[in-house]
Amino acid sequence: MIKAKSEALHILGITILPGESKEISFDLAKLHTSSTVDVPIIIERSKIPGPTILFTAGIHGDEVNGVEIVRQLIASGINKPKCGTTICIPVINIFGFINLKREFPDGRDLNRVFPGTDNGSLASRVAYKLVHEIIPHVDLIIDYHTGSAGRFNAPQLRFVKENKELNDLSKVFGAPFVLYSKNLNKSFRNTCHILGKPMLLFEGGKSFHIDEGVTLAGIKGAKRIMQHFGMLRANFKVSKPTKESIYINESIWKRAKYSGMFKPCIKVGAKVFKKDILGTITDPFGKINHFVKANNAGYIINVNEAPIVYQGDALFHISTKIKR
Repeated sequence: MIKAKSEALHILGITILPGESKEISFDLAKLHTSSTVDVPIIIERSKIPGPTILFTAGIHGDEVNGVEIVRQLIASGINKPKCGTTICIPVINIFGFINLKREFPDGRDLNRVFPGTDNGSLASRVAYKLVHEIIPHVDLIIDYHTGSAGRFNAPQLRFVKENKELNDLSKVFGAPFVLYSKNLNKSFRNTCHILGKPMLLFEGGKSFHIDEGVTLAGIKGAKRIMQHFGMLRANFKVSKPTKESIYINESIWKRAKYSGMFKPCIKVGAKVFKKDILGTITDPFGKINHFVKANNAGYIINVNEAPIVYQGDALFHISTKIKR
């Protein structure tokens, strides 16, 4: 249950009073050159009590579209609430973002080391600090991600099916798709679930790419959530979704039967039917021209946009069962 808060907020040794705006530093570590690496945390508080929403992105350093969504929330002033508090962390994995890599310098995936330890690897220490210094103060987390390895995700929310609170909030957010999925062990989402902190995980686009449609879907969703809790200021307008979200109970990956040059011919988000042609796999010598066909009817929620694929590579993520 999300409750209104009016008391002083104490984060990372800094006190933020109602009505205050502060940028504080999530001091991670120093580079090997002894240069300090700080992750800015932007906190905006209204004088009027209300819930605290945390907007995060960049857990993976190559997922820049999520960073762009949170950046726009800040740049446009959407994050300045009518009531309550917003906390924005546009880039959690600043090391990966600087180096254009998914992982931390220690080679670890931050989203697989939660809740972390205070004396473990660099990634583990960051996870620990986030869980112990930030998460206790928030009521809701909206975490922005993208597809990896050239795979383009349709804008979608992910959470466990049985969570009524998140189901209700997903209707407010209004993403085109909701993919029910289990919480992965040692992930940020699973740790927040264990701590009783609701999280809407947004997926959209692909790594090293900023897509206008995905960005807009992520921003509109954030505005709708803030409006739902009375936090969106009157000068910001947000429309209701033109279509109801499609809730996906089960899905399957269509994989490459051959290695070769790959070209999809279906757009992400499209509805397809069994035996529809989804793309082609060819070889550089004109000997192979293989049509990739759908094994079932469903919605395309991910398309691999890599020009070269190997046998067994995931090409399309297709829904198999949707919620009626």
